[in-house]
Amino acid sequence: MNSLIIIGGGLAGSEAAYQAGIRGVNVILYEMRPHKFTPVHKSRYLSELVCSNSLRSNSLESAPGLLKKELSIAGSLIMEAAYKTMVPAGSALAVDRDAFSKHITSKLESMPNINIVRDEIKTIPETLSIIATGPLTSESLAQQLMKVLGTENLYFYDAIAPIIDGDSIDYDMTFFSSRYDKGEADYLNCPMDKDEFDRFFDALVKADIVTAKEFEDKKIFEGCMPIEVMAERGRDTMRFGPLKPVGLKSPKTGKLFYAVVQLRAENVSRTCFNMVGFQTRLKQPEQIKVFRMIPGLSKSKFLRYGSIHRNTFINSPVHLTKDLTLINSDNTMLAGQITGVEGYIESTAMGLLAGIFASNKLKGKIIKHPSITTAHGALLNYITNKDHKNFQPSNINFGLFPELEQHLKDKHLKKEAIVKKALEDWEAFINETTY
Repeated sequence: MNSLIIIGGGLAGSEAAYQAGIRGVNVILYEMRPHKFTPVHKSRYLSELVCSNSLRSNSLESAPGLLKKELSIAGSLIMEAAYKTMVPAGSALAVDRDAFSKHITSKLESMPNINIVRDEIKTIPETLSIIATGPLTSESLAQQLMKVLGTENLYFYDAIAPIIDGDSIDYDMTFFSSRYDKGEADYLNCPMDKDEFDRFFDALVKADIVTAKEFEDKKIFEGCMPIEVMAERGRDTMRFGPLKPVGLKSPKTGKLFYAVVQLRAENVSRTCFNMVGFQTRLKQPEQIKVFRMIPGLSKSKFLRYGSIHRNTFINSPVHLTKDLTLINSDNTMLAGQITGVEGYIESTAMGLLAGIFASNKLKGKIIKHPSITTAHGALLNYITNKDHKNFQPSNINFGLFPELEQHLKDKHLKKEAIVKKALEDWEAFINETTY
């Protein structure tokens, strides 16, 4: 049996390597870091999280929560690392990003049938391979992929939020609380009255952004919208988004606030905080000037500035089969964000499926696909459905699932039925794809 080549040690590549590895497949995992870095990666560790440290909702009443449950049932390495390194974040699953990536790296390095090679791959291998290079695929490999596809890659621009040094925050002007006091007080809240919000808003919409020519026609992913783009859509848009004050009262007076900026801890010791919903393309001096107008952040130190970068993905409905294989290249599979899924767990899910599919290919087994009633199956169907006229990246959401046979008006009952059916069908799929 030949070795499986995996290019890219991000979430999808690491998960694919692990799934193939535990199925007895010999894996060669290529990762170009630390010899060559992308514009946003900083460490040598696999599965480095470059945007938020949150994997979003953990509730089974949400599509992301369901997808994470399916991943856990399948023995996902990424989920194992997430739960071992989680930090308080209310109903969301957030992780200590350094401990998270170190756990994954250590686990893969300890597996005898996985060989991690630190080198850039510039050409597509002729033997069975999974390209999981993510949205920041190197220029040389991207050019090779374009030749195979016979078309240009698609792209959009993604933004990341700043990280604040915890020691630079004024805790007298902020307070820890969860919305509606549900669960632990995991978020640090920076409250604003109307005058403070108005001054902040006026400064934000006037602030300089990174020059437009770097972003061409500025295709911005709606699910990760820069805060200044949100502000351009109206004075109250942020107040119905990341700055919504509902469910948060003053611990001193019990009064409601006009707007609230929330900070989420990056680690258990709370030495640094992510500005929730503050993805931005503001120039760095402007970030200092504008974001220091937020109560409690007047002397804030930025451990990481917000930034925006180009994400590459292919027109998967045109180029991919349901096995995640390129239609015109039987030995080339794709996984992760380059397939047109958006988000950490979505990328992980495609990596998991690619690892399973590739293992079955190498063993000569029939490849079975998860039902569309599952979160994995719904995502797979979305990126390979030939009916798409204007394909764009998507997170997992219940809108991707088929209608239930039984019509239910109650939203909670409907979600419960979707989740129940999904987990039943997913467990059946996993049982059919045992090692």
